[in-house]
Amino acid sequence: MTFFLRVLIVLCSLTTAAHFLRFGTLWDAVPALFPAAAAFFPRLLPRPVLILAALGGALLWGGQGVELASWRMNFGLPWMRLALILGAVCLTHLGLAALLAGRAGQKFFGPMRDADLVKTATALLVGGILLLTRDKTPFPLLLGDRFFPGSGIFWICLFAFYGALVSGWLLTDKQGKARGRIWTLFSVVFFGQLLLGLAGWSIFLMTGKLHLPVPALILAGPLFRGEGFFMPILLGVSLLLVGPAWCSHLCYIGAWDDRMARLAPARPTPLPLWAPRLRAGLLLATIVIPVVLRLLDVSWPWALGLAAIFGAAGVGIMVLISRKSGTMVHCTAYCPIGLVNNLIGRMLPWRVTIGSGCTQCGLCSRACRYNALTRLDLDKGRPGLTCSLCGDCLPRCPHGHLGYSFPGLTRERARQVFVVLVAGLHTVFLAVARI
Repeated sequence: MTFFLRVLIVLCSLTTAAHFLRFGTLWDAVPALFPAAAAFFPRLLPRPVLILAALGGALLWGGQGVELASWRMNFGLPWMRLALILGAVCLTHLGLAALLAGRAGQKFFGPMRDADLVKTATALLVGGILLLTRDKTPFPLLLGDRFFPGSGIFWICLFAFYGALVSGWLLTDKQGKARGRIWTLFSVVFFGQLLLGLAGWSIFLMTGKLHLPVPALILAGPLFRGEGFFMPILLGVSLLLVGPAWCSHLCYIGAWDDRMARLAPARPTPLPLWAPRLRAGLLLATIVIPVVLRLLDVSWPWALGLAAIFGAAGVGIMVLISRKSGTMVHCTAYCPIGLVNNLIGRMLPWRVTIGSGCTQCGLCSRACRYNALTRLDLDKGRPGLTCSLCGDCLPRCPHGHLGYSFPGLTRERARQVFVVLVAGLHTVFLAVARI
């Protein structure tokens, strides 16, 4: 049965790919071959995705059969043979879906796990968002679509596949290292686009215009210009979906601070008591100074210079302080956008919670680089304000007393939904020209 199932997957995959190649392009046909690859590498795609692909193929061939048979009937042409052939192809795809969902699929791909459902949900979320944005934007939003016009479907499917991988890595990570690596990749791609844009390749830029990549300018830039609220809106949407996790998964600068803090030889050092007041003062300055500069009609080069100095100082803090302390000092004591995210996050439902049975062993504190699990926080029974929902602490608790929470969901289900959302956002942002 295993051999028969593998052959059936390949035949259905090739048949559908041939259809797209005949009526579309090679870019449309290639994604239809992904299930064929999964027939030889069972862990490549989650089983629910293969089931949905088989059902989608059945709908495709059933629709094609009805449409073509109706067309031939209207013109008085023979249609029975065509209907039987396409009907058989449709039924073959339905049979494949049934086999994948049954014992044969379980024997070949293993039992259906929660991780498979999380991967599938992430792939559907990424694919749906990218399809919608591709259809609604007046210019090619997908970076690959700019280099290869008409290739959008291929890139959408490829990034949906990547999103499924990311969610699986985040969900099954037992060492707390997967997030940092994925986040670093995100930052490398972001700044790689920036450097190529600076080199004159405007195709890498979302609007063809450059801006200084300092998170504080998400707030300060629009206040100075009086326009350009795209980034604040994008940040707001991210906050609504995943709370302050923007700081631990989606911030292009924060990944640097994370890398520097991980180089520290010892466990993270708690921040001084005055650190929260410093960050509050910097947030106030981020709001007041751009408004004052605008009222004084200060030219943009001067404002840009001030922003560059602020950004360079932040990099210096990462290299000189975060690297030695093991704590992400830039993100937790210097970045004003981080404070905005933390404050708004307190009004949103996502939380990392500490169970009542916590023994206060302190192992979670050694994993937290956001200064959110100090001895004082553990005594209070909840993470501190600077918690960014990174989740690094979860696998460190030997008793399982740490977990995500969301109203109406169990702890495990909350974590699964959170991973779907954050992996989906990461993948969508990575897929488009972000600058």
